[in-house]
Amino acid sequence: MSFVIIPYDQLSPETLYGVVEEFVTREGTDYGEQEVSLGVKISHIIKQLKSKEAVIVFDQESQSCNILKSDDPSLPGLR
Repeated sequence: MSFVIIPYDQLSPETLYGVVEEFVTREGTDYGEQEVSLGVKISHIIKQLKSKEAVIVFDQESQSCNILKSDDPSLPGLR
C-alpha cells in the first residue's frame, strides 16, 4: 500500500495550514448553499484533525496529501 497516515501534530503550523488550505480549496469541497469563509473551513478541518475525526493521508505514489474522515472504509488497512 502506498498510503501513510501523517499525524497532524508532527507538521509545523505553517505546513498544517497549507495542507488544510489546499484541501478545502479543491473543487468538490463545497459546503453547500451557504457561503463559508476560507478561515472557517480551515478551522473546521483542523478541529476534526485534533479530535481524531479526520486524518491526513499521504499517497507515496502520487506524492500528494488528502484528508479523510477517520471512519473512511479505505483506512483500516493503514492502521
